[in-house]
Amino acid sequence: MKKVITYGTFDLLHWGHILFLERARALGDHLTVGLSTDEFNLLKHKKSYYSYPHRKAILQAIRYVDKVIPEKAWEQKIHDIINHEIDIFVMGDDWRGKFDYLKEYCEVVYLPRTIGISTAKIKNDLNL
Repeated sequence: MKKVITYGTFDLLHWGHILFLERARALGDHLTVGLSTDEFNLLKHKKSYYSYPHRKAILQAIRYVDKVIPEKAWEQKIHDIINHEIDIFVMGDDWRGKFDYLKEYCEVVYLPRTIGISTAKIKNDLNL
């Protein structure tokens, strides 16, 4: 079984998120999502519209997602990769190069972002 992992906030879930999760899951047989906790988002100077439990419930309802784990710190990725026996780490290409240090532990793939949609755009359009 080939295992894939990705991380994110996944706030105001949109079709770009769904396409990303579908493409990430297509790389393997099992997709784990490391979901940023509300506390971790504060450290990143981000504020989610939905709380962690609500974002987790939404992600768990998506057929491409097999498991959701809390992301509490930047440094946990190596630990997660080893403990969850991950084969492929996936992020959007806006992060290209930032996680290449993980190549020592698994394959690293950067997927293209979906053009025309983002949580930031939605928040801006809604004046949130």
